[in-house]
Amino acid sequence: MALPLLRIPGMPLTNQHQSFPSNTRRKATTAKAELGTAVARTGGAGYQSPSVDVPTHKVTVHDRQRGIVHEFVVPEDQYILHTAEAQNITLPFACRHGCCTSCAVRIKKGQIRQPEALGISAELRDKGYALLCVGFPTSDVEVETQDEDEVMSKATIIV
Repeated sequence: MALPLLRIPGMPLTNQHQSFPSNTRRKATTAKAELGTAVARTGGAGYQSPSVDVPTHKVTVHDRQRGIVHEFVVPEDQYILHTAEAQNITLPFACRHGCCTSCAVRIKKGQIRQPEALGISAELRDKGYALLCVGFPTSDVEVETQDEDEVMSKATIIV
């Protein structure tokens, strides 16, 4: 959903916002033997990144709560959660600003850059946790969603 443009006197009105194509295909494939869950693939032949000359990476999200696996492509300069939503993929989230742990995942493979992840400590980041709402893929990535209470139980609480 695009926000309306604000007209500022003396400034040309342009719409440089690019979005994902509405014809992005999504299909369910066979269950993965490793996890015994369905796989939803998006992207495909018609998918194009909204960013020009920016590397893209395959992101695989094992959604433990729903029992499915999502695979989609994310440009290196885009948040993982926002890109998933643009491709009609529903992932857990709450604040969208990196301040809570609703979208926390454990990284199984690959790397995520997350300079704005205030909701998890450096200790949790070092243990392989990331926040999808403020996470940028820096390689192909495989992650697993976490229960928010589970993440908080792994944090060291300093009083």
